[in-house]
Amino acid sequence: MNDPQRFEYVVRLGDNALVLGQRLGEWIGNGPELEEEMAMGNFALDYIGQARLFLSYAAELEGAGRDEDQLAFLRDQIDFRNVLLLEQPNGDFGQTIARQFFFESYYVLFLEALTASSDKRLAEVAARGLKESAYHLRHATQWMVRLGDGTEESHQRIQQSVDELWRFTGEMFSGDEIDRWAVDNGVGPDPATLRPAWDTRVNEVLQTATLTRPDNDWMHTGGKQGRHTEHLGYLLTEMQFLQRAYPGAAW
Repeated sequence: MNDPQRFEYVVRLGDNALVLGQRLGEWIGNGPELEEEMAMGNFALDYIGQARLFLSYAAELEGAGRDEDQLAFLRDQIDFRNVLLLEQPNGDFGQTIARQFFFESYYVLFLEALTASSDKRLAEVAARGLKESAYHLRHATQWMVRLGDGTEESHQRIQQSVDELWRFTGEMFSGDEIDRWAVDNGVGPDPATLRPAWDTRVNEVLQTATLTRPDNDWMHTGGKQGRHTEHLGYLLTEMQFLQRAYPGAAW
């Protein structure tokens, strides 16, 4: 099978899940408390599971003989299509929570829409992932409120994280020719249509958490086209080390 536009669309979904899963996995052994360390580890596994489903499907669509492992471990930075928000460093626990909250608030809406996809394979993956992401969002929301409406220090630090990450949120709703193809073929939603519901949820949670929504409308974009920040290169160096050091190894 050779379906380049569908391949590109599915790769984006797989790369989002893969990169976020790798980032969350970095908390193993570094969590602020054992319960949260276990939670982050479980969330990471959820995303890696989604990445496997998306990338194995993408490999079939490409029809070039590659499998999910080769797509994950043998592509260079320029070939990844994840949004820039997800490759940003974990920072402190609050920064990870802010990143998680912004993305999950979008991702739950996206997966809900994707369950109605004309592509039954994607609809099935979305239905499975939606249950996981609904829990992830609830967890991140609780922590946003707890940190924002907590101590003076926790408030200041989570507000700083919100301010720093805000400039990466717009890309989630920025469409291009691949998104238009998905809409025209009933494969996926127009990302711009998800923005009002995202705004409503984010505004409500920020208000409850006594946090201020940034007024900066300028947004970084380019991740979906392969233009990334320097952070992705470091992430891939660690994630891909074994496969590149021992080509063809299987385990």
